Amino acid sequence: MKKSERLNDMIRYLNGREFFNLTDLMTTYSISKSTALRDVHSLEQLGMPIFAEHGRHGRYGILKNRLLSPIVFTLDEVYALYFAMLTLESYQSTPFHLSVNQLNEKFESCLSKHQVEQMHQMKKVLQFEANKHHHISLFLDKILMSILHEYSCQFQYQKNNEQKDYHVQFFKISAKFGQWYVTGIEVDTKKVKVFRCDKITSIEVIDSSMHFSLDALINRSLEMDQSKKRIAFEVEISAQAKDIFYKEHYPSMTLEMGDKTVIKGFYNPGEETFISNYFMRYGQHIISVKPKALQQIIQDQVENLLHHYQKLTSH
Repeated sequence: MKKSERLNDMIRYLNGREFFNLTDLMTTYSISKSTALRDVHSLEQLGMPIFAEHGRHGRYGILKNRLLSPIVFTLDEVYALYFAMLTLESYQSTPFHLSVNQLNEKFESCLSKHQVEQMHQMKKVLQFEANKHHHISLFLDKILMSILHEYSCQFQYQKNNEQKDYHVQFFKISAKFGQWYVTGIEVDTKKVKVFRCDKITSIEVIDSSMHFSLDALINRSLEMDQSKKRIAFEVEISAQAKDIFYKEHYPSMTLEMGDKTVIKGFYNPGEETFISNYFMRYGQHIISVKPKALQQIIQDQVENLLHHYQKLTSH
């Protein structure tokens, strides 16, 4: 490890400690006593407020009322952070109060002109695939705040052109394929439900001691998932169709490749339309489907689609 990288790591290592001694540094970083002494001196020069306690059990202390010393990033780390930030451009809404343009300006103001020019050149040739979020979710910040504080929410939800009222304690926010979703448990029915965030039209956060802890909600959700009568499936596809899987698949699916290329996973009762629509995109790349019930579901969907287009051509 280079000295600059070691010092950078030491800043993070020591930031959460009140005291340390040379043995701590020697053991953690496999360095000699003389190197540890030089490193402590270098940390002081970087602005870390270190003081020495002399005596038989001498040690070093760090002032409590201190600011975290600047972290020195390598150039590759700077590039990685920059492009990670750019992925936010695909989101119409985030749970944070920020402007990507302003964040970009602040980021670039910390870099040299040459580094900025080089990153702009890299931006022209590096393409990151991201699903564009077209719908605005107005209350992501309130939803996140309610989860962190273990509060519940009363909100109105637009469903089938109607407004429905819900009282839910949320515990998970997720972004999938261009949409924000939030999962929570209904306070009255104790049922776990998933809501599309852009369909929440108004919300009120409620502070109450009658709510579940966040860990309890997550564990409850896992237990409910395990208790569902899941339907396992195995769908063999042609090898060239694996790119379709990589482009879009779900956490309940895995791809196994060997003599055969097989998508394995499960779906829950009530998700038949969803799973059949997913596999229809593979077209003639599907070789076999198990169980037969899933094959029949996909076949019915194909026939319904064919019937739809036959009606179009008859008009």
